[in-house]
Amino acid sequence: MTTHSIRLSVAAGVLAAASSAVLLAGPWPSVQTPPPAGGAPQQPPAEPTPQQPSEIAVSVDVSSRAPRLAVPDFIATGAPADVAALAVPLAETLWADLRFEREYDLMPRTSYAAITPATSPDAVPFDQWRELGANFVLIGSLRGNASSVTIQARLYDVSTRQVVWGKEYTGAASNPRLFAHTIADELHEQRGLKGVARTKLAFASDRDGVRQATSVENRSIKEIYIGDYDGENQRRVTVNRSLAINPAWSADGRAIAYTSYRRGYPDIYVSYIYQGQMEQPTKGTDTVHNFLPAFSPDGTKIAFMTNRDGNMEIYAVNRDGSGLRRITNHPGNDTSPTWSPAGNQVAFTSDRTGSPQIYIVDADGVGQPRRVTSESWADRATWSPIFSEIAYAGRTGPGFDIKIVDIASGAIRVVTDGVGSNESPAWAPNGRHLAFASTRAGRTHIFTVARDGNDLRQLTKQGNNVQPSWSR
Repeated sequence: MTTHSIRLSVAAGVLAAASSAVLLAGPWPSVQTPPPAGGAPQQPPAEPTPQQPSEIAVSVDVSSRAPRLAVPDFIATGAPADVAALAVPLAETLWADLRFEREYDLMPRTSYAAITPATSPDAVPFDQWRELGANFVLIGSLRGNASSVTIQARLYDVSTRQVVWGKEYTGAASNPRLFAHTIADELHEQRGLKGVARTKLAFASDRDGVRQATSVENRSIKEIYIGDYDGENQRRVTVNRSLAINPAWSADGRAIAYTSYRRGYPDIYVSYIYQGQMEQPTKGTDTVHNFLPAFSPDGTKIAFMTNRDGNMEIYAVNRDGSGLRRITNHPGNDTSPTWSPAGNQVAFTSDRTGSPQIYIVDADGVGQPRRVTSESWADRATWSPIFSEIAYAGRTGPGFDIKIVDIASGAIRVVTDGVGSNESPAWAPNGRHLAFASTRAGRTHIFTVARDGNDLRQLTKQGNNVQPSWSR
């Protein structure tokens, strides 16, 4: 049995006196929306006013095995109809968020259809939940109106009937999924895990080019899109009306770097998607071309590939465009950079020994690169933010599969199953999942898969979608 000390924000005056019912309240994080596609840049949303809640420490015992957890529909007794309508989708979204990480043994929601619904957070039928085999049950309740909703979440230990975690959130009713995502991420923190329910995926798509070209695969118009980690809320964030590809999130999640042909040649742009601003740090021209940006882990630098020396080499530049420096120097083509978690090394693809392979070099360019793959073709490396390993696309027959190489031992394991061609892997920030592009569904779509090769999910449905990047 492991004991975790958990610090939870508590609004003054809300902590219940009874030790068996700890009610914790905290500020609801604000959500900012990108400017609509096709419109003029909007003024940036106002930053939320910081709140200063008091804090208490609560000790929660969490077993090392995955506990069996139930997430019934939220309680909406007495709530207006529009608020009560959120009760089921909130529970469904929260259940799916928790299941994605597999830290809890999520009981199928259909399995407790016969359980008597709780009418309040203090009227939970624990005997029924214990008989069903649940270790914990998460009881949510909501109240509010069309503009503002307050949601209370309590995690009960079924055997002791005690609240082991609880919190209350208040925010706009327009984005109920964010309530569920936040609860899921904070519950995962209790087990020492960084959840990804509030993260985003960026990718390039030609879905809006259908009206401008007849060939689906060969049209030259792609734009950058973002969506929730589970594929919901996909929306366009660039209006280049040309080829915009290879998005890369900044470390703070406020900007996306990408390659665009908006001026007729490839260069790297940084779009501050919540502010409507854009920068061009690599300063390309009709003869100096720049591709495949990758933000350093601290967000201060961008690695990229460029032809400014005649062939493709890896360079880095400060985020503001200063401090340009060369990392690789070889007659072969060096492409597709990715940073190590510490930011002191860069992995990249090079054909310097014949077929493309993955190499590692110090970020200052000093020393000889070390080859880490021996495939017939290896490309698009992505360095795990947590583990000492690199994912990449390796050729298997006519297509590619996503593979992972252990940097220390050189051991390689295949993550995808050989169906279609699978390329451009991108790690989740907790190192437990990969997003990638695959033709397994006909057109090219974005999928996610767990690091162990399980839990394959398709996220996109329209057009062709490539080159995912997972926000931190």
